[in-house]
Amino acid sequence: MPEPTKKDEMANGQPEESVAPESNGAMPLPEITLEVSPPTDEDSAATATPSPTPHAESVTPVSNGAMPLPEITLEVSPPTDDDAAAATTLSPKPHAEDAISLKKLSIELPHDSVPVPAMGRKDSVWSLGDGQGPDDLEKPIDSPPRSTLLIESPQSATIPVGGDITFVAKVEAKDLLRKPTIKWIKGKWMDLASKTGKHLQLKETFERLTKIHTFEMHIVKAKDNYAGNYRCEVTYKDKFDSCCFELEVKEAEGSQNFDIRSAFKRSSEGQEDAGELDFSGLLKHREPKADEGPDVDVWEILKNARPDQYEKIAFMYGITDLRGLLKRMKKITRVEKKTEAFAKKLDPAYQADKGGKIRMVVDLADPTVELKWYKNGQEIRSSPNQRKYIFEHKGTQRIMVINNCSLNDDAAYSVAAGDENCATELFVKELPVKIVKNIEPVKTTVNERIELECEVSEEGAQVKWMKNGVEVPTGVRSRYRVKCEGTKHFLVIDDASREDTGTYSIMATGGTSEARIQVDLKPLKIFQDLQDMKVMLGQPINLHCEIFPGNVAGRWYRNGQLIQPNDRINIVHKNKVHRLEVATSTLHDTGDYTFVPEGYSQSLSAKIHIIDPPRVHLESLNFPDNTVTIVAGNKLRLEIPITGEPAPRVVWMKGERVILESGNRVRAETYGDQTSLTIDVTEREDTGNYKIVLQNEAGEATASVKVKVVDIPDPPEAPLVPVVGGDWCSMTWEPPKYDGSSPILGYYIERKKKQSSRWMRLNFDLIKETSFEPKKMIEGVPYEVRIFAVNAIGSSRPSEPSKAFTPLAVTSEPTMLVVDDVTDTTVTVKWRPPETIGAAGLDGYLVEYCVEGTDDWVVSNNELTEKTKFTITGLTPGTRILVRVKAINAAGASSPRTLQHHVMVKEVIEPPKIRVPRHLKQTYTRRVGEAVNLVVPFMGKPRPKVNWLKEGQPIEPTHVNIRNTDCDSIIFIRKAERSHSGKYEMTVQVENHVDTAILDIQVVDLPGPPQSVTIEDVWGGNVALVWTPPKDNGNAPITGYTIQKADKKTMEWFTCIEHYHRSCITITELVVGNEYFFRIFAENMCGLSETATQSKKSALIVKEGMQVKTHEFTDHDFMEAPKFTQPLINTFAIAGYNATLNCSVRANPRAKVVWMKNKITILDDPRYRMFSNQGVCTLEIRKPSPYDGGTYTCKAVNDLGEAQVDCKLEIKGGFTFFELMQRGVPLHLIDKYMNEKVVEPQK
Repeated sequence: MPEPTKKDEMANGQPEESVAPESNGAMPLPEITLEVSPPTDEDSAATATPSPTPHAESVTPVSNGAMPLPEITLEVSPPTDDDAAAATTLSPKPHAEDAISLKKLSIELPHDSVPVPAMGRKDSVWSLGDGQGPDDLEKPIDSPPRSTLLIESPQSATIPVGGDITFVAKVEAKDLLRKPTIKWIKGKWMDLASKTGKHLQLKETFERLTKIHTFEMHIVKAKDNYAGNYRCEVTYKDKFDSCCFELEVKEAEGSQNFDIRSAFKRSSEGQEDAGELDFSGLLKHREPKADEGPDVDVWEILKNARPDQYEKIAFMYGITDLRGLLKRMKKITRVEKKTEAFAKKLDPAYQADKGGKIRMVVDLADPTVELKWYKNGQEIRSSPNQRKYIFEHKGTQRIMVINNCSLNDDAAYSVAAGDENCATELFVKELPVKIVKNIEPVKTTVNERIELECEVSEEGAQVKWMKNGVEVPTGVRSRYRVKCEGTKHFLVIDDASREDTGTYSIMATGGTSEARIQVDLKPLKIFQDLQDMKVMLGQPINLHCEIFPGNVAGRWYRNGQLIQPNDRINIVHKNKVHRLEVATSTLHDTGDYTFVPEGYSQSLSAKIHIIDPPRVHLESLNFPDNTVTIVAGNKLRLEIPITGEPAPRVVWMKGERVILESGNRVRAETYGDQTSLTIDVTEREDTGNYKIVLQNEAGEATASVKVKVVDIPDPPEAPLVPVVGGDWCSMTWEPPKYDGSSPILGYYIERKKKQSSRWMRLNFDLIKETSFEPKKMIEGVPYEVRIFAVNAIGSSRPSEPSKAFTPLAVTSEPTMLVVDDVTDTTVTVKWRPPETIGAAGLDGYLVEYCVEGTDDWVVSNNELTEKTKFTITGLTPGTRILVRVKAINAAGASSPRTLQHHVMVKEVIEPPKIRVPRHLKQTYTRRVGEAVNLVVPFMGKPRPKVNWLKEGQPIEPTHVNIRNTDCDSIIFIRKAERSHSGKYEMTVQVENHVDTAILDIQVVDLPGPPQSVTIEDVWGGNVALVWTPPKDNGNAPITGYTIQKADKKTMEWFTCIEHYHRSCITITELVVGNEYFFRIFAENMCGLSETATQSKKSALIVKEGMQVKTHEFTDHDFMEAPKFTQPLINTFAIAGYNATLNCSVRANPRAKVVWMKNKITILDDPRYRMFSNQGVCTLEIRKPSPYDGGTYTCKAVNDLGEAQVDCKLEIKGGFTFFELMQRGVPLHLIDKYMNEKVVEPQK
């Protein structure tokens, strides 16, 4: 009969599969085992089954050839960390009566429940739930690589039903840039983040000081199905860590009396227990059904059923939590069936002390039955030489005695009697190891041997040596050696040092012992002390001393600073001698030297003094020939390094005069390793040789330094200006008398206007010569110039200014000289002013002519003419002449401008030509009362005759004024009337040549009212009106009508529609009960007629059965202070083009609008036009000039208040007064130009 197996741990932690040899040829019956395994190795110590992996089945032969019924053992267990199929955690130390029920659930099955081919096969495993298959049980479970993130992991725990518990996990965040991700998982795959509710709470905190993330999982009022395997997973980027723990929920007493079907139904989200820790949230949601009371005893059915029938019975009675059911079934004490072989079976478990003895007794029903004992499936055989196992027979009792129990005897034992067997388990308890002899304290000195001895109660016991609470390292390279002789344990330190001082202890399982070790230094003895020394600079230094003990190291100090060996300094330690060697001494080696033996408070000291003769180090100045050049007025400080030990006495001298340290402007100072000469403000007299004398007890040294003081040169004398041009001049000067002890590098020239105080530099590069020609000067303006001399030190003071001079130049020649008119005795020419007019201005023009064939130029005008047009008179007809014009100013006459060809003195006939303006080529329309002023230019020579006709009749001079000139004709009507309308014909005649033009003038007026207005029909709220056009259309087409209505009671007229083109209309939306009159205005291009035609009858809007009640209404107060709804905007304008400024204002009563420029009110200025229409205010600036720019303000005032807005206007283009002055235009011409600009807008 096969026996149940207990797994022995191998070196690799895998279960061992043992198969006993076959005693006969009978076919063994299969026993299938599925056991519960803890999740990790750490938790295996607290569970009944220590192996972390699934077990393989053990098959052993039976002792006879009978074919008994198969016995199948099902053990439900959680496989690994990632498997959450199990919900049961086994107790670490089960009681003896519960040991079998907690470990295995054995159910006997009928013979036909196992197929014959499955008998004795390794894959004959009965599966319950979604566990691993038999092939997967032997495969190792791969786990992902982990990194240490968790510094504190949640631990397994046990709580009663209804209790609360908190699991804590901590992660250190020093190396993490962000918060890690944590998951709490129950079983294999159920994420508890979706199950939070009244029974489960998740919490996260972060401590900034310690930088630790704390994650907590609180379980409130735990239920039985909360038990099981849990897992905590922490992830950060590519790092991963996890920890498994178990929760066991203990049942309260009397918990068997409950409804099994309701207890193992899954919870849903809509019920009270939504969010509990089971797998129901992942199943399909169904409507909850009303629980029905148990009609049958399901427990009895399950107790008597086979394990393969559990699932069928559970679903038959509505039980869905099958794993919780299996857990509870394991805890039920089963009633053992009476067997035929055993009258009394083995106890469920036995316990013995290590080294003790245990008796296992079984009572047989049939004493003749052959009995075999098994240990972990291996048959136990007795031998005469070994007294480990003793088998006794007392009647029907069979006894097995195990002597001297050890940990190897802790195993599963079974006994087979025929076809039946029974099993038990032996637990061996190890006795604690006690300290028999304590270790003793030790006090010694360095380099001695220390040996600590301790005796324990058992040989071969494991102990641990500690120093100050830390385990003593005992490796190959360790200073500590540990040895064991029977029950005695030793700790040996061969070469003791002061670091070995401390409290040493030995730890055993049954107690500890400790003692103090004190290691002190040996007393110090000085055989030779350090000696004071005086050494010349550069000589070696040798300090040495002798002390005991000789193996004591030490440190050398100079003035309290530790001396480290280098290329120059060598430290020697040989036995008792300690020596400090310095190859070449320096001044820094002077000081107090101290040797301190390591570990001792006593020290050795000596003084070393370095002697050095004085020296002056002038090479540090880096001046050629030791000459120092300084600019006069600056501070001179010469710092010269000096050496000498002891410090030398320093004396500065200039000639025979000693420079004292207490001097005011010139003084000498000496401190430390350098001496200095200071001159606060250098002068020219400070130039000379300075001598330095150094003295000390070691010798004397001298040196000299030359000081050269340089200065800026003296200013040159006033320059001379011999030649003056239109915009230039020529100037010369002499070099300065004193150049400041430095060569003159060049000169700077400045000029200014005589009336100004601001000088302007003319050159930025130095001028080497002593002459210069300034240019780009303004003609007519007096100037002065001056000179600066420059050397390497700087620029001199300016020279005296030259005498004032004024540049003047003639103008350029006149431009565009042409012939304007020629008669039999005269020639008229015209031209334009010169492009360039100098500062001397323009006095006038001189016109000359020369007869063809001669070279004599005859002056035509004895007096200069300011006009640019002149007529030469007194010429002989038929003569050919050449004309030229010169511009004259104070500087003289300009170059002449001459005609390109000779002019024949003879009048030429030119046919007339009327040039009708574009706006007169169409009908010229004006309103009655407006002025008509038309200018029609024409051409022709000699002067044409002009004639006007209206409709073929001469024009009466009393109605129309006509004025003719040489080049145009003007027709003027002061107040136009409708009778002035018509076609005007203009005729221009020169001898037989005639040209005509027709002008159509239309004078329009307001139209008359319509002839009659008739109410055609009235229905509902509508009225149909018909009217006839007016007799007088105002000499313009009728463009529309305006219809108004008025209630008979108030007779206030309201406009119904405007610009209506037809002569009939239907007025709608009239108020029922009112009686209306209607009137109509006619409209043409001039506006509405002055009067309107009213309907003779009224239209009454009637509705039977309705009475209209009038209500009184209070008029709304529309009074409002001025408020600008659209402000002025800063803008730009072009000179010569009209500019407008616009804004809008709202006010009631209507506000008075005032415009201001630069806070000055604009009044009756013809250059400005102001408009205000429906609150829109406009200011038009006609042909602005640059000086029209500025700040414009619009101010609105009424009785309730005032408001104003501002803007800036900038005019671009045109010539300003300043620009005209810069161009050299004479003042009288500028005044004339400005007057024309003012008069131009008035036209």
